[in-house]
Amino acid sequence: MEPRLKAGLRVAALLRRMDLAGRGAYVVRHGDDDAGALAVTVLRPGGTVELWVQDYDPLTDSRSWLCEATGPARDIDATLARRSARDPDLWVIELELPQGTDPRDLLD
Repeated sequence: MEPRLKAGLRVAALLRRMDLAGRGAYVVRHGDDDAGALAVTVLRPGGTVELWVQDYDPLTDSRSWLCEATGPARDIDATLARRSARDPDLWVIELELPQGTDPRDLLD
């Protein structure tokens, strides 16, 4: 299994990257500082929201970011509420990005 940075450090780095890029980034839900998983919502102009989560591939022992859902904010919020109920350590970070910007360029 590949070593992982603590969740709090990963979030701090993401917030700093977004700040340096001149983009908005907000902690919507504070999870466990050591081992919490990250979910990232991306707000696009026009109100569309994307939900990005990390997926683990046991064959390559690596993680990659996947867009799990796209839609109106209320649908994404409902998905995150269900996920948070199952995982109390979950972090939720919200990013404001223009169309055409791939969030994976900013995520670790």
